[in-house]
Amino acid sequence: MKLALTIQTPEVPAQVPVTLLTGALEQKLAKAASLGADGVEFVTTEPAALNVPDLRALLKQNDLLPAAVASGGMAFAAKLTLLSADASVAERARRKLDELVDLAAALGAPVVTVGSFRGRAVGTQERSLAELADVLRRAGKRAASAGVRIALEPLNRFEGDLLNTVDQGLDFLKTLDAPAVGLLVDTFHVNIEESSWTGPYRRAMAAGRLFHVHLGDNNRLPPGQGLIDFAAILAALHAAGYDGWLSAELLGRPDPDTAARQTVEHIKPLMKALA
Repeated sequence: MKLALTIQTPEVPAQVPVTLLTGALEQKLAKAASLGADGVEFVTTEPAALNVPDLRALLKQNDLLPAAVASGGMAFAAKLTLLSADASVAERARRKLDELVDLAAALGAPVVTVGSFRGRAVGTQERSLAELADVLRRAGKRAASAGVRIALEPLNRFEGDLLNTVDQGLDFLKTLDAPAVGLLVDTFHVNIEESSWTGPYRRAMAAGRLFHVHLGDNNRLPPGQGLIDFAAILAALHAAGYDGWLSAELLGRPDPDTAARQTVEHIKPLMKALA
């Protein structure tokens, strides 16, 4: 397993609350490296406008890997969702999903995340899930051809009304027939919706669909600042053979730099104990 910190790129028009580290992009990457992170997850709203050679050079300069390309800024900062009731907004969002896949492929990032970017139900849940399935089936083909995977995130009931639990996510994936689409399982959402810290990860791994993991404590602060048993979760992931990314996507409190440091200080020893 490898540890990443989620950061936003300079063009994002608002501060996304669950991104970490301060300063220019160069400073964020230098800080991530100095803290001991293995990589970064990029939150972007203009993926096609980013200078990929420059990003690759900065990553190499700081000995960091691209963990994921995240869509977390799309709904919050760009006001775009895949299931928007406004057809023109939904179409723009779907083009952005293609751009996120293309960026991930160009950077060598293994995963594109889809959380709040999917939007909420428009009409019935059944109709909305069918529409989401169509969107992800098409995007999954693009991702597969580019060597990228899409990780759909079950969200807690307060943030989403479609696919709140891992089991719901796994059932939904069965309707897709899209091997490049799997799940992102976030410890914060697990804390609200599930009955076990570890069971959802084991089930997703057993199904072969766990593509990415987000870290945040039950209060969405850094691991170790709340109640979640991260040692148990990491041990379960290790036992199940998960060798992907653990990416800190959490509230930058008391400030984004301190939250990043606290995350690394809590998680890295747990990872080392499993090595």
